[in-house]
Order: sequence, then structure tokens, then C-alpha cells
Amino acid sequence: MGSVQPLQNRVELVQGDITRVSADAIVNAANSSLLGGGGVDGAIHRAAGPELLEECRRLGGCPTGEARITAGYRLGVRHVIHTVGPVWQGGDHNEDELLAHCYRSCFGLAGKHNIRRIAFPAISTGAYGFPLERAASIAVTEIKNHLENMPAIDKVLIVAFFNDAYRCYEAALGEAALRS
Repeated sequence: MGSVQPLQNRVELVQGDITRVSADAIVNAANSSLLGGGGVDGAIHRAAGPELLEECRRLGGCPTGEARITAGYRLGVRHVIHTVGPVWQGGDHNEDELLAHCYRSCFGLAGKHNIRRIAFPAISTGAYGFPLERAASIAVTEIKNHLENMPAIDKVLIVAFFNDAYRCYEAALGEAALRS
């Protein structure tokens, strides 16, 4: 068995459009209907084409904290993993655990579908209002925990669309590196 690459070699923070990254799967910050919406969800649905919507209709939705997988269609990725993050309600409604469970559910599907390179957006930080710093810390913790136990994953991309998100995820990655 070969050695596992250190975290900093397996996680890459990029700023840009998640629909344009090179990966086996991209994660969609979806709503519970899975039928498209705004932000990342709308961009993914537009880029994938109408076939994605048809497949999502057949899935019948997804509860908060869970994930579902579809084909990538016109995106240039094999899969889209749709996860429904929590709407921020002040932090006293299990939001942290629900967000962490989004990552766990996505990594579970990645393992089942032999995904070696996966890209995550800043789940729940847009219209759902989850505080960026808090979301970034949860995301990086979950990514680090899963990479330690999933040597088959070669690369996790964290894709930040906005400058503020990029800076928050960069800080969270720096903190994680200091704790390693």
C-alpha cells in the first residue's frame, strides 16, 4: 500500500465557476426539490442541460444534510452530487451538524462511485445565509477527516466564486494546516 499524500497536496482552493473545473464530480448546493434554483444550483442546471432536470425529477427531492448523485451530462464531469445544506437560522437549529452531514453524504457517494477528484462549492453560504467563516471551518474539517480515511480520493477542489468566500476558505485551510 502506498503512502497517502498530505492534506495540502490533496486539497486545492480555486476561485471561479464550479461548472468549469476538471473533476470526476462536482457538488451542487441544491434545494430540497433538486429542480434547480439560483446561485450554484442554477449555474449547474444551466450548464448541464435539460437532461439533468429530468434525472433530478425522478429522484423525488433530497432532505437537508443528505446527498443524491446524477450524471454530469454537458458539464464535462461524470457526476453531479446534489446536497441540500441548511438554511441559517441563527445557529441554534442544528445547522452546523446538518452542514457537516452534507460533506459526509457527498464523500459517501464519492466512495461508492469511485470518484477520485471532487469539487465543492461554499455550501449554504449564498441564499441560505450560513456565515462564511463558520461554513469554511466545517467544510475544511470534514474534508480533512474524510481524506485521512479515503486514500482513493486524489484531489478535493474547493471552488469559491466570490473573493470573500475564497479568503474565508483560505484562512480555514491555513488553520487546518497549523493543527496538522
